Amino acid sequence: MTSIDVEQNRVAAFRRALGLEHLIDVHTHFMPQRVLAKVWAYFDAAGPLVGRPWPIAYRQEEAERVRLLRDFGVRAFTSMLYPHKPGMARWLNDWSADFAARTPDCLHTATFFAEPGAADDVRRAMAQGARVFKCHLQVGAYDPNAPVLDEVWTLLADAALPVVTHCGSGPVPGPHTGPAPIAALLKRHPRLRLVVAHLGMPEYEDFLTLAERHENVMLDTTMAFTPFAESAAPFPPRARPRLAALRDRILLGTDFPNIPYTYADALSALTAPDLGEDWLRAVCHDNAARLFGLPDRPPLV
Repeated sequence: MTSIDVEQNRVAAFRRALGLEHLIDVHTHFMPQRVLAKVWAYFDAAGPLVGRPWPIAYRQEEAERVRLLRDFGVRAFTSMLYPHKPGMARWLNDWSADFAARTPDCLHTATFFAEPGAADDVRRAMAQGARVFKCHLQVGAYDPNAPVLDEVWTLLADAALPVVTHCGSGPVPGPHTGPAPIAALLKRHPRLRLVVAHLGMPEYEDFLTLAERHENVMLDTTMAFTPFAESAAPFPPRARPRLAALRDRILLGTDFPNIPYTYADALSALTAPDLGEDWLRAVCHDNAARLFGLPDRPPLV
């Protein structure tokens, strides 16, 4: 039995224990190979935005990575991509539209950058069928409240499209990370369906407060509770009841394939806060199914 076989069995056991036939992962990365290669090289070098050794667990070819997610029982996933400079967003979105067209279980993902024409890029991606957007404030190093993005946020709020946003200051702070820029953004655009990536790591409690104040704010679990994350930014035990109370607005995310541990490890880590099977079922499937209008989960037989 190969290591992949062992891992698939572990993931299947996790799903079986919850009575879940499938999972929905809202934070996975697929992008053009030359871009992904540069991302992997940056992680390999423990670049300034990474800040520590970070071995990538899944370096297979694209088709094999898609197959792995399917074999893990993931019925829907995203292609989170993001620009780090002007002029990238449109061609990234065109690639993502093609990827979604040939990968029907991918939730068509798009992105944008703080630049003139950002609103046009978003309109174009929406016309292509984008269902979720990615905003990476750490890598992009832009202010989400920049005037050039006002129309972008209005478009996304009017369309009720989720925006998975890396806005916490982990693993390394950026000039516009942290809760303050997002609090200001939500004050101006309270209808935004904002998904705070990584539970807002390391400012967990501040982002929980924003979710408690804004009914359209959600959080994803990417890297949360794993030993890798806990060693640098432990989730405060006192905040676990607040996380339980937000059960209907927490979504499974993993960062696959760019994780330094296995997919099975990412799932098993979610049992660490001991929030119960109902919480896990909601997080690992039901909340995202409702958000994206996917059919009800079939019973596990």
